[in-house]
Amino acid sequence: MTVTQPRTHPGEEVVLRDLEWTDLAHLATLEQLLFADDAWSEATWWSELAGRPRRDYVVATTLDGTIAGYAGLDVAGDVADVMTIATSPGHQGRGTGRVLLDELVRRATLRGVDAVLLEVRADNDAARRLYDRAGFEVISVRRRYYQPGNGDALVMRLLVTKGDA
Repeated sequence: MTVTQPRTHPGEEVVLRDLEWTDLAHLATLEQLLFADDAWSEATWWSELAGRPRRDYVVATTLDGTIAGYAGLDVAGDVADVMTIATSPGHQGRGTGRVLLDELVRRATLRGVDAVLLEVRADNDAARRLYDRAGFEVISVRRRYYQPGNGDALVMRLLVTKGDA
């Protein structure tokens, strides 16, 4: 785990903390709501949690403890991959996704990576805007990657400077 104490972000009414096992059932429910066919199950979340320290997950909560979003990272050598990033429906458009993404990049940078990679559905305009604004660039396309529906995936990369965290 990277963060041992919650971190409050000015301008955002969210507190970041590490994912806990008690969050998993709620995250599986949110996944169904947000991603339907691509949703992770509770069993998948357990596997992800077991992948620590290589896997690193963070939850954004409101001041009353409600989960506003979550995000995860896989760090392997000099590259980190964003595994997931999501914002609860009632918290979308408020900057929570950017706070989560910035935290993943911060954590990756602290672990000495050269680049952060992610995949995003080509038709997910909101996510693409978030990643574009954060400085990610498209480096390749995976045709018909997301099933069902044959959705293309864009592979995006952010080069990071070590020590910037």
